[in-house]
Amino acid sequence: MSDPWQRKQDHIDIVLAPAGAASTLRTGFEAVRFEHRALPDLHLDAVDLTTTFLGRALRAPVLISSMTGGPRQALAINAHLAEAADHLGIALAVGSQRMALEQGDAHGLDASLRARAPHALLLANLGGAQLVTGYGVDAARRVVEMIGADGLIIHLNPLQEAIQPGGDRDWRGVLAAIATLARTGGVPLVVKEVGFGLAPDLVCALFEAGVAAVDVAGAGGTNWALVEGARASGPTAAIAAAFADWGIPTAAALVAARAACPHGALIASGGIRDGVDAAKALRLGADVVGQAAGVLAAAVDSTAAVVAHFEVLLAQLRLACFCTGSRDLAALRTARLLAGPAAG
Repeated sequence: MSDPWQRKQDHIDIVLAPAGAASTLRTGFEAVRFEHRALPDLHLDAVDLTTTFLGRALRAPVLISSMTGGPRQALAINAHLAEAADHLGIALAVGSQRMALEQGDAHGLDASLRARAPHALLLANLGGAQLVTGYGVDAARRVVEMIGADGLIIHLNPLQEAIQPGGDRDWRGVLAAIATLARTGGVPLVVKEVGFGLAPDLVCALFEAGVAAVDVAGAGGTNWALVEGARASGPTAAIAAAFADWGIPTAAALVAARAACPHGALIASGGIRDGVDAAKALRLGADVVGQAAGVLAAAVDSTAAVVAHFEVLLAQLRLACFCTGSRDLAALRTARLLAGPAAG
C-alpha cells in the first residue's frame, strides 16, 4: 500500500498542476443569467452580506471548503486558511482528519488551528465510510475536540475510494451511522460529497436523519476520480478516465435539493470560480457557498494571499448584489433571472 502521507501530497500537487484534474462537466452556473438592473436604487457600500449559519454569525456567506488533512505542507496551508477565515469572518472546514487519528501526528490539525481562528466557524472532518469501519461516535468527538471545532463534516466519496488503491469499498450502513452520530455527536453535523453531487432524495434522507446542513458538492470542479487516476497507472488510470464527466452538475444538484428540501440548510460547492458564481448559487437556493481548489494556490502562498483572494470574490459578490438591486442576501434570493435551463 502506498504511503498515506505521500498520497495526500500527491493530491495537492495534482490539483495545483496546470492540467489539474477538473471535471469535463460544467457546473451549470454558466446557464444562469441575472437580469441587470440599470437603476439599482441603493448605495454599493450599503449592500449587506452578513448571514447566520449553524447558529454562528458570518460576515459573508462563504465557506472555505475541505482541502487537505495530510502532509506536512498542510500545516502551513491550514494555518493560512484559518487566519484568513478569522480575519474575513467566514467559515472554514478542514480536510479529513482520519490520518491524524491513525498516525498520531495532527500536522497542524490541533489546538493551534483554533488559536489561529478564535472567532471563526470551524468544522472538523471525517469520512463517511470510516463510520462503519471502526470510527464511530467516539472518533467523531475526538476530531471535533482536536481542533476545537463548532461542528463536524462527514464527507461521502465512494467513487474516489473505489478507484483509490486500498480505498474503502464497503459503504453499507453509512446512512444509519450518520443518523446515530447526528443524535449523539454533540455538535451540528454537515454531510457533503466531494465533487460528484448529491441527489435530492438523499439530501432529504440526510435531513430526516438529523443532519444540520448538507453540501451538494456537485460536479464541475475538481474530479477526484481523475485525481486518483493521475496517481495510478495501468488499468486503474484507464478506469478512472471513464469518469471524467461523472456526477450531478453543481447548479442542477442545488436546484433539485432546494426544491426537495425547501427549509434545509444547503451549502453549494463544486467549481465555484468567483463571486458571480457565488451569487448565482445563493440565488438558486444555497445558504452558504464553498470554495476549495480555487483558493489552494493562495493557501500554499500565505495568509495575505488567501485574504486577497477572498476579498476579490466578496467584492464580486457585493457588486452582483448591487447590479441586481439586492441590498442583502434575502433580496438576492429573489433577484430576477433571465430565462434559462437552470433558472429554477
